Amino acid sequence: MVESTYKEIFRIALPSIVANITVPLLSLVGVAIVGHLGETAYIGSIAVAGILFNMVYWLFGFLRMGTSGLTAQSFGKEDFHQCRAHLLRSLSIGIVAGLLLILLQKPILSTALYFIEAGEDVEKYASLYFQICIWGAPATLGLYSLNGWFIGMQNSRLPMFISIFQNLVNIGMSLLMVFVFHWKIEGVAIGALSAQYTGFFLALFATERVMPIWNSLRVQDFWDKGEFYHFLSINKDIFFRTLCIISVTVYFTSTGAMYGDTILAVNTLLMQLFTLYSYIMDGFAYAGEAIVGKHYGAQNFTAVRATIRKLFALSAVACGAFTILYAVGGKGFLGLLTNDQEVITASTDYFVWALLIPVMGMSAFILDGISVGITATRAMLRSILWSSALFFTLYLSTRMLWGNHTLWLSFLSYLCARGIILGILLKPRLSRV
Repeated sequence: MVESTYKEIFRIALPSIVANITVPLLSLVGVAIVGHLGETAYIGSIAVAGILFNMVYWLFGFLRMGTSGLTAQSFGKEDFHQCRAHLLRSLSIGIVAGLLLILLQKPILSTALYFIEAGEDVEKYASLYFQICIWGAPATLGLYSLNGWFIGMQNSRLPMFISIFQNLVNIGMSLLMVFVFHWKIEGVAIGALSAQYTGFFLALFATERVMPIWNSLRVQDFWDKGEFYHFLSINKDIFFRTLCIISVTVYFTSTGAMYGDTILAVNTLLMQLFTLYSYIMDGFAYAGEAIVGKHYGAQNFTAVRATIRKLFALSAVACGAFTILYAVGGKGFLGLLTNDQEVITASTDYFVWALLIPVMGMSAFILDGISVGITATRAMLRSILWSSALFFTLYLSTRMLWGNHTLWLSFLSYLCARGIILGILLKPRLSRV
């Protein structure tokens, strides 16, 4: 098997980047439509429900990551029975988890609304939106599994096309339900629900194009105890890693709110620069999952090392480009997000932290992708535990000295530590390849 080329990396990374960018559009469409219905509570309800769904679904990100790494390794071994089995194991867990979310929707909703302070109307509409869209949980989690499988099968174009088509369905159905049938918030929820199931069934149909699944699956492959335990063990590590990331993210946001509305707005806007950067870097991470995993499975360790070098070279270029971009046009970008001069002026004091985001976060993204590709998920979990401990310790011990600057220092130290610690933990394993 030959070494990976830059062209192969871009073949995986670029469609993944496009797909990542389209994901927020699913919620933006709803906000744009209800924003023209003449009641501000509709906008707030979409925001509250969006936060709730993001938190719930984020916990199940292991369905994509675990499936991607294991499938890529089996693809490299040319063990296509296991490729099929990995998908069905992941799909079965995703669909069962989705059904459980439907059954537990009332306690989930009531618990979330207890912690999210919202007005009576916002709470009512958010509950209505949630109670409709939660029925799409099996489709959403199933699509996580399918997207991970496609990437493991070295195909990121299908997830991109499916994501784009989902948005078109969402836009069309939401407009139809709201402006033709006059269903308001219910119409937006039905539009989102329709897009979820459209994407899921389209992805199921597309599996036959990548590799016929249903006619050649062997039951013994799916129920292999050793493989199933390995699958669950990997996903357990990723699940707890995600809990740590959520804890840091939620604490960062809630703590920023303690410094007042202006600082909360500044932090929210600056985090958009982190989110934009993450969309690009996640694309290279996905390429790492797919290509490193493939070569690792084939035991082509020369290609593994070459791919890692190329990934870091491309990431360094992206890091430099984003640093320059933010230095030159970052403040102008913030001006596109808000016309509140108080917020824009206040952001000047904290903008230096935004300039450090690319360099501090680069290694964490790429090494996460490499770790998924070689299924070094325990190292990922250990690195996030130490990094999260650093974040909380650094902030809580110095918060009285520098206020919101300390919060940013702690967050960026956490990002940098993720990459450094994970690199140290991976070194013994990578040195053997």
